[in-house]
Amino acid sequence: MNAPVILDRRRVLAGGGALIVSFSLTGAFAQQQDAPAAPAPSPPGSLKTSPYLDAWIRIDADDGITVFTGKAELGQGFKTAFQQIAAEELDVAFGSLKVVTADTKVTANEGYTSGSNSMKDSGTAIQNAAAQARELLVAEAAKRLDLPVENLRTADGAVIAPDGKRLSYGELVAGDMLHVQAQPKSKLKNPATYRVIGQSVPRVDIPAKVTGGAAYVQDMRLPGMVHARVVRPPSYGAQLTECDTSAVEKLPGVVKIVRDGNFLAVVAEKEFQSIKAMNALAAATKWKETASLPKQDDLLAVLTSLPSQNTTIFERSNASATGQKTLEAIYTRPYQAHGSIGPSCAVAQFVDGAMTVWTHTQGVYPDRQGIAEMLRMPPASVRLIHVEGSGCYGHNGADDAAADAALIARALPGRPVRVQWMREQEHAWEPYGPAMVTKLKASLDGNGKIADWNFEVFSNTHSMRPGGAGSMLAAQHMAQPFALPAPRPLPLPEGGGDRNAIPFYNFPNARVVHHFIPAMPLRISAMRALGAYHNVFSIESFMDELATLAGADPVEFRLKHLDDSRGRDVIEKAAQSFGWKAGQTSPQDRGFGFAFARYKNLAAYCAIASEVEVNRETGRPRLIRAVAAVDSGQVVNPDGLINQIEGAIVQSMSWTLYESVSFDDTRITSIDWQTYPILRFDAVPESIEVHIINRPGQPFLGSGETGQGPAAASIANAIANATGRRLRNLPLTRKRIKQAIDA
Repeated sequence: MNAPVILDRRRVLAGGGALIVSFSLTGAFAQQQDAPAAPAPSPPGSLKTSPYLDAWIRIDADDGITVFTGKAELGQGFKTAFQQIAAEELDVAFGSLKVVTADTKVTANEGYTSGSNSMKDSGTAIQNAAAQARELLVAEAAKRLDLPVENLRTADGAVIAPDGKRLSYGELVAGDMLHVQAQPKSKLKNPATYRVIGQSVPRVDIPAKVTGGAAYVQDMRLPGMVHARVVRPPSYGAQLTECDTSAVEKLPGVVKIVRDGNFLAVVAEKEFQSIKAMNALAAATKWKETASLPKQDDLLAVLTSLPSQNTTIFERSNASATGQKTLEAIYTRPYQAHGSIGPSCAVAQFVDGAMTVWTHTQGVYPDRQGIAEMLRMPPASVRLIHVEGSGCYGHNGADDAAADAALIARALPGRPVRVQWMREQEHAWEPYGPAMVTKLKASLDGNGKIADWNFEVFSNTHSMRPGGAGSMLAAQHMAQPFALPAPRPLPLPEGGGDRNAIPFYNFPNARVVHHFIPAMPLRISAMRALGAYHNVFSIESFMDELATLAGADPVEFRLKHLDDSRGRDVIEKAAQSFGWKAGQTSPQDRGFGFAFARYKNLAAYCAIASEVEVNRETGRPRLIRAVAAVDSGQVVNPDGLINQIEGAIVQSMSWTLYESVSFDDTRITSIDWQTYPILRFDAVPESIEVHIINRPGQPFLGSGETGQGPAAASIANAIANATGRRLRNLPLTRKRIKQAIDA
């Protein structure tokens, strides 16, 4: 990947070669000056915080159109979906516009790309900005042609009069267009007329990824670029006591050794030279380590004994409903790694007092804030440009690599510095998904319905993302270190450790308690779906256990407790497509499982039915097939949505059956693919079907994280069905399954 073309809206405006569609409060959308009234409603999506349309749409004099989003493409495929949305509302060909993703110099500040919020926030903003820009273009054309607006139509990037006269968008914006902020409501196109939205347009990011092209920040190569490697401490809190750099400085290609306290790095002309120098430098250092990690074999006791802040987040009571049969269960999740296939990487360049960083962070603006604080530079002098990374979904080492690169680049003004972590560094130092414990207790009434439900979740925070320098390893390891910020629970309704802890089912009596644990024995932060993965696994496993206690079919049991019509549709669609039948018997050594959730209780709906095979001699589980149904509102790209659910099932399968961080009392010990196994190609399911329930005209619902929880519980329920044994501690490894069978 060569030096990227740098877009700068201000430079474009000054140069006169292209014109930004930028608007004000006057003109086509001028508001009446009435007497004081209630505050006007806010515009939708991210237009609330970045209301000017020029933050989202640019039209060039040559009719080229650029769409801007503050979100980071991570492989979700939203770059393609956003292009479809804009093309639809602007009435232009899909290929005639391009999408620019997160860049602190040219895009809106949309915070983090997380929580399956990209379509809801940025997609909605782009849809409405494009629709309102189209209205303004039509209004301008009506003025020039002296025709009523209703007599004009738009097509192929132009406004067309009844006599066929066309005014291209480029012609229309060539004049002095007015500045207008987005309005609360837009004249969106009728979904029945859609020609681009709803089509499985091939994803624009795929070709380079499957042909060996420059697709990731790891592929970037800038003129004059040097390569750096960081020598990480061997464990948390280790202090560098000795470091003899003399021999390393003489190695071929070595340009500079950078040390700031416990931060140690080496820079060389070529990448392998930097790796050799890193190994030599590591051998020339001595560290003082402290045993500070808990006992891994008893996470339940560790987590439930740590001091916690206890909050009842949901309570409902109905004295008329009483239970007769009671069941209790405890479920656990270990620390789990993102396990990015490509170790974290960043490129930074320091020129004339300004720092530019190319990074696969999920939040360019918060990351800029942290790097600026670390370097003691004004944020305006730091620019972060998002470039895709090879694997993530959550807070892995991307932000740390960006900080590493910036700190090193400051010591080498003018030269681009590329930093890439090593595999063992990624595994040992990335922020993990937090370990969790859930305790459940429920009672059934005489009719086999749940009369009383109690749910407790014990968890750390699920986000220590940057925003301040203290969240970044480089800043923590400097001679004048930045303190780690105090961990905080993420607020509901989205939540963190308590995400999806509140049941979506209708129970007459229910109580949910969140035990927030501030102490963090291991470095942790956001991992895809946050607490929803384990909470849904727990709830949906327990629903199956209660169905067994009630002598009921698992699907019928769920429907019996669910009022939400869209949720019921998803459950029924998945069950029907799977061929689920009440009272069914699975083939020998196989089991069927089912699970359902609405992500965050406010995003997409997903139900998954699974068929699992278990080798009773070895305990080895294998997911044979999975059938999913999903409702994410208006579907923009069906194939893209299917990709998301397929990916969620495969990723969750890996978490559920294989993944667990290991450690002793001092060091992380799962530092490669042998000690941290993940799903391999030979274990991929034979079949995954995804059935979409489209809701034309309905709001976009986030779907990137809707499948992880249901997939985990569906697999667990199928294993229980196949073996007659219930496993409640993740991961459900072959060893644990074999032990359960033998017991």
